[in-house]
Amino acid sequence: MNNHEIDYKLYGDDMQFVEIELDPQETVVAEAGSLMMMEDGISMETIFGDGSGGSGGGIMGKLMGAGKRLITGESLFMTTFTNVGSGKKHVSFASPYPGKIIPMDLSEYRGKIICQKDAFLAAAKGVSVGVEFQRKLGTGFFGGEGFIMQKLEGDGLAFVHAGGTIHKKVLRPGEVLRVDTGCLVAMTSDVDYNIEMVKGVKTALFGGEGLFFATLRGPGTVWIQSLPFSRLASRVFAAAPQTPGGGSKGEGSITGGLFDLLGGK
Repeated sequence: MNNHEIDYKLYGDDMQFVEIELDPQETVVAEAGSLMMMEDGISMETIFGDGSGGSGGGIMGKLMGAGKRLITGESLFMTTFTNVGSGKKHVSFASPYPGKIIPMDLSEYRGKIICQKDAFLAAAKGVSVGVEFQRKLGTGFFGGEGFIMQKLEGDGLAFVHAGGTIHKKVLRPGEVLRVDTGCLVAMTSDVDYNIEMVKGVKTALFGGEGLFFATLRGPGTVWIQSLPFSRLASRVFAAAPQTPGGGSKGEGSITGGLFDLLGGK
């Protein structure tokens, strides 16, 4: 595959953005809506499909690429940013929620990374964003985040974002790691991925961790996130005001607790 070689720099800690340096005629592909800023001399274009410029070619190749993205719940379109000027130019992309941006050189991982379906942020032009179906039936029905995952293929740089702190772990052959299904960010293609049910009725019903967890068996490399967006969203929703008018009752304050005791609104 012919991927554009790009340079980059990460900024920030918990709310990161990545600044990509483009030489003349170099291109980066990104999810729609992820742009933060760009310098003059960069041309932005919306494209149909995954932006890989796949070998299929023509309208059928574009339809196939777009269809893959539609299955994962992503937009049919992606955006390319090309340096049409004479010198180096910079374009920056931001993650959509608190967490980290993980740069991945696909050439170091046999040209393929499998990640959760909303993790992709941007990549060098030539990286293909496709669909990875989990082959096992149990994984398909009980995978928590769904059995449809994204696969990034090529030999260039790709940027993946995830919530909270990211932990990269290299699994030895036969080594097993069990994680919450939502905490898995990405893995190399040689990792054996399956879903297991939590043992014990009491643990499953009252443990608060869900009925299933992901089992990852090495060899291979996995990336784990400490705060899945689904977990963050559920906590925000639970803490949101429940009054008809949407007003706050002062949660966490003495007056809020007093209102609750008196049945006030």
